[in-house]
Formats: sequence, structure tokens, C-alpha cells
Amino acid sequence: MAQELKIAVLPRSSFFKFWKVFCSGVKQAESDLLGQSTRVAVQIDAPVHDDDWRVQADILEKSVRQRVDGIVIAPCHSQALVEPVEAAAKANIPTLVVDSPLETTRIVSIVGTDNRKAGTLAARSMGEYLNGRGSVLVLRYQKGSRSTEEREQSFIRHMQQAYPEVSVLAPEEYAGATRDSARRISERLLAQHGNRLQGVFTPNEPSTAGMLMALQCSSLVDTVKLFGFDASDVYMDFVRRGKIQALVVQNPFRMGELSVKTLVDRLQGKVVPAMIDTGATLVTPKNIDTPEIQLLLNPETRRVGASS
Repeated sequence: MAQELKIAVLPRSSFFKFWKVFCSGVKQAESDLLGQSTRVAVQIDAPVHDDDWRVQADILEKSVRQRVDGIVIAPCHSQALVEPVEAAAKANIPTLVVDSPLETTRIVSIVGTDNRKAGTLAARSMGEYLNGRGSVLVLRYQKGSRSTEEREQSFIRHMQQAYPEVSVLAPEEYAGATRDSARRISERLLAQHGNRLQGVFTPNEPSTAGMLMALQCSSLVDTVKLFGFDASDVYMDFVRRGKIQALVVQNPFRMGELSVKTLVDRLQGKVVPAMIDTGATLVTPKNIDTPEIQLLLNPETRRVGASS
């Protein structure tokens, strides 16, 4: 059996369900590869909050000092993590990026959602729901997060182009990395704009959770429809009851699985794609309880060791 490959895996956060499911996919890949006689030792380490790029940079630099064979990182910031990733490349340690693009070419591949398509999917869903008329609010996430910026920009662009009679409000206020910060910003924005809104778009899990909490505590709960992003146990009953009209759901399990397998392919000398799109699916009250959607929402229940 070949020598064991050491791979450092750096999710954006250790807190949110998205990243917990991602790590389940990482462990699935580790198990699958062992079944193919490829020994991989995965080291998973992440900040608690998914905007803490300084902690993530420290973890990355420690991984380079430990001379791991490769790194998988979901960067907290599109620019701040460039220098340590390029330092890894200079040390001949390849890096694969997950979920959110990084502003460097010194990487192996990007595995994740096509965020422009995902933002457009949300805009199309909301535009159709509103019959092409009304006012909607975009709750931005944070500066430097390329994945959510691409979702926000594509949502706004498609809504303006395809539904010109929909007014889009996108103030330069940011939800931040926690549900509590997102709730506070959401409450302020709803107080300012809520009486003229029919819909709100939120681009990730904490922003969706924060806006949901703010709506539930307001008089707008039955008049403003939430179109959110990512799956969380907090949301599911709200989707069933139509309090969340739609969620764009990514596939973090597949991201974790493919990121490790793709990096191992590269370490073994194979050519790998520059970009692997793991897809996005619209979850609504009508389809949430179908077997296909339930498997997407709960992939971590899959037994590690079963073939993928």
C-alpha cells in the first residue's frame, strides 16, 4: 500500500450545519479512498466564525510548517488568504479551493457552487412568485466573501433585467457572520423599508437565519416572503409552512467528498478540472418532503464506508 497522504482541510467555520455536512463528505472521501487502497489522513481545523480569516490564515500557515501533502480550504476572504496560499504553493504544497473563489491562480482547482447561476435561480424564483411586480430587499452578507457577493450581484442583475417592474433595494449594510448580527441588521432594514416590501433575498445560512428571526418578530411575517440560501434545521418547518418561500440549497456533502478526491488525484499526477460545479437546487414548500430533496438536505445520514 502506498504511503499515507496528509491533507489539511480548512472549512470556513466549525459552527454552521453547512460546514458540518461538508466535513461528513470529507470523511466519506477518506473512507472511499481507503477502500481503493489509497491511505489519506485528513486533518480538519476551522475558525468558529466564518469571517475569521486571521485564524484561518494561522491554521493554513501551521499546515505548511507541518509539511502536509495538500490543502483544501474554503477561504473566509477572497484577498486576505492569497498570501498564505501562495506561500504553500512555493513550498510545493498544492491547494484546492472550496465554495468561495480566491484571487490567485496558484491553486489546483475550485470545487463548489456556480454562485452566479445560484443567484439567478433565486431571482427567477422570486420574480415568478411576485408576477414580475413589487419591491424586494437584498440583505448583503459581508465584504470580501466572493461566493455571497457573486450570488447578490447575480440576483440583482437578473431581477433588474428580467423583471424591470420589480424594485430592488440593496443597501450597503452587511449581515455579518453570526445569526445575531444578521438579526439586528435585518430588524433595522425592515423598520426602514418593510412597509413597501414583498420579498427579501438572503445569500447564505447566517443571513437567512437572522432575517427569519427578524421577520418572525415583526408585523411583516405574513406579507414579506423570504427567499434564502442553504439548508439548516432551523428553517425546515418554516419552509413547509410557507414562511420561507424558497431556499437555494447547495451540496456541501458533495463539495467535501469531491474536494478531497480531486486533490488526491492531483497528488497522484492526474489532470483535474479547473472548476467542478457541485450544483444548486431550489427547495420549496411543494418539494421539500420528496425523497430527492430529503437526501440532499440530510446527506450526513449516509453511512460512511458505503460507496458514493
